[in-house]
Amino acid sequence: MAGGLAAGYATKLLHDAGAQVTLVEDPDGDPLRHWSVASADQGGALFAHLRRGQATARRGTSDAADALAEAEVVVIDRRSPVIERPGVVTLAITPYGLDGPYADRPATEFTLQADSGGLAARGHPDGEPFQCGGQTGLWMAGLYGAVGALAAWHRARATGAGEVVDLSIAEVCNLSMTMFADLYHQLDGRPDPSATVPWSLETPSVEPTADGYVGFNTNTRQQLEDFCTLIGRPDVVEEFAFLPSRTRRWDEWNELVHAYTTRHPTAEIVALASDLRIPVAPVCDGATVVDQEHFVARQVFEPSADGRFVAPRRPYRISGPEPATDASPARSDPGALPLEGLTVLDATAWWAGPTSTQVLAALGADVVHVESVTRPDGMRMVGGRFLDQPQWWERSWFYLAANTNKRGITLDLATDDGRSLFLDLAAQVDVVVENFTPRVFDGFGIGWDEIHARNPRTILARMPAFGLDGPWRDRPGFAQTMEQVTGLAWVTGHADDQPRIQRGPCDPNAGTHAAFAILVALARRDRTGQGCLLESPMVEAALNIAAEQVIEHSAYGTLLEREGNRSPHAAPQNLYDTTDGPRRPVAVSVQTDDQWRALCATLGRDDWLADEGLATHHQRRARLDELDAGIAAWTATHSTDDVVSELVAAGVPAAPMADTRLTSLHPQFAHRGYCEPLEHPLLGPLVVPALPFRFASVARWVRRPAPLLGEHNAEVLSAVGVDADGLARLTEAGVVGDTPQGL
Repeated sequence: MAGGLAAGYATKLLHDAGAQVTLVEDPDGDPLRHWSVASADQGGALFAHLRRGQATARRGTSDAADALAEAEVVVIDRRSPVIERPGVVTLAITPYGLDGPYADRPATEFTLQADSGGLAARGHPDGEPFQCGGQTGLWMAGLYGAVGALAAWHRARATGAGEVVDLSIAEVCNLSMTMFADLYHQLDGRPDPSATVPWSLETPSVEPTADGYVGFNTNTRQQLEDFCTLIGRPDVVEEFAFLPSRTRRWDEWNELVHAYTTRHPTAEIVALASDLRIPVAPVCDGATVVDQEHFVARQVFEPSADGRFVAPRRPYRISGPEPATDASPARSDPGALPLEGLTVLDATAWWAGPTSTQVLAALGADVVHVESVTRPDGMRMVGGRFLDQPQWWERSWFYLAANTNKRGITLDLATDDGRSLFLDLAAQVDVVVENFTPRVFDGFGIGWDEIHARNPRTILARMPAFGLDGPWRDRPGFAQTMEQVTGLAWVTGHADDQPRIQRGPCDPNAGTHAAFAILVALARRDRTGQGCLLESPMVEAALNIAAEQVIEHSAYGTLLEREGNRSPHAAPQNLYDTTDGPRRPVAVSVQTDDQWRALCATLGRDDWLADEGLATHHQRRARLDELDAGIAAWTATHSTDDVVSELVAAGVPAAPMADTRLTSLHPQFAHRGYCEPLEHPLLGPLVVPALPFRFASVARWVRRPAPLLGEHNAEVLSAVGVDADGLARLTEAGVVGDTPQGL
């Protein structure tokens, strides 16, 4: 009962997992039904992709009433009431959530990026910050909504208890786009709320080549050293070892990088960098991404039902035995968390993998995070920012945010004892998750056959960057790599600049897609009684939220480009300076004709209202320079707060560009309890972002802090027969421990 992109993607995920979905439309139809970037009256390819295989009914008809009467899950927006019926799950997808001081505030994805702090995360320090392109916040809102709905449905099947899943798109934007800046500043000292908002860029990242662009990322010191070797400048490693030094000497650094990259074609650079195990990818757009050899080999892109465009298939694969049994979910307490009783062995690292298991842990699963003292979770190394403080590896704000509610152990899987203990633990759990390149766990001798032989009910979820097969199978990849290769970077950045990475969303996107797929696999196990092998590649999760680019190009020949803070979906839309100066601009975004009329009335622009050449969205898109100049002239005479207050009161989406460092102080986030308090044994009181949706039946999601390295070794390993003497022996041998080695 909710149209648009976020609801469309949520229900597409549910339909692709086997659900029957009926879209109940208003008389005018879903706003995407005839939409395309290219034309005002010919389109609908994106709608066809999102709603493929779904039934439709008109609101107010008997068909709609029948669909509603049979529904187990109902998806609504703020125009529809919550459905109160025993056993029914209502998923509400709204800009700010169902209640709170901002609940009725007009908003678009762009103003939500601004208000959540997500927009201020990227931009050249001397230039204007720019949005995360491609409506990523809406795609991810649909993803998180699908996870919340499916988890609540699991519990409803077992208990008959219904639920209201109240999702905030603003919280999705904050969680996926600010890189936990608020938590970092809790560790490093809160900034003055009146201080200017900083923004920055990563480097090396997208770089020009002889025939296009190539994308790198160097999350580790080793990767940076290898990058400097690649460009023939190993002599500069010490000078530019840390990002702040590269940022301070931006022109000098880029000159030496481009001296190499611009002399070589993209394919040659990718091949050489891959040999050095540097995360690397060609930078693709909506036309070129479909021809990449890896995606062709894995048949990632499929034709639409009518054959008029191509789009990515669902981003996970499930394989394994499926006996014709009729198992049913175990009965549980209606007041329990949705995944209470589920056990998970979490052998993931960095941000994407831990996000998948963090979602499961928040929903009630008992998750054990596995590291080793010789190879701790790589995200701990971000704590090197606090190298002068005790146990600096416990101070990574990414690790602290992505591992709440888990227990933590260390096991060196390269040893016989470590491998044996891991398999013993795997035999006792419901789900095992790992996110390394396939060669890593293959090298340990830990795979589907070994785990399935130990416990046929265990689900093995593997999250390699590029999948378990294909020509790029063994390449490493991080969020930056995914943004570069899928087209998400292509539509991010200013029109007169090169593509820029989105800085973060592809990590939680991959993790949350994997969490959704695990919930699907659990439903399958309820039906069959058997575990399965689940493959959820990071890149295919990113391709799914970049789908509009491929759809537009293959359906209409339209190549979507980066537009700074403008958008094909709103006109006018931009950041505008006010009397508060360029570090506190206001975001304004007009998506509907009603909002356009309200904007004109507020600005006193009767001439715009009377101009027939500005009557439609596509007409306004053709005159953006003129509209921007008129809006900027008005905002330049008002404060940011006054601009926001006047426009919002008139029904026009507007928001200040919020400070990424002050998330937990946002009045709407505070009202909803989005950032939850915890007590860390080393760091004391902190507040961390939880899930971007609330359950009516759940008071809080965060119940324990992220574990210290090896904190629960004795507790967890005792379940597989390791006593105090055994633990001492394993510690002496370096199989377990609580302090990183060799740093």
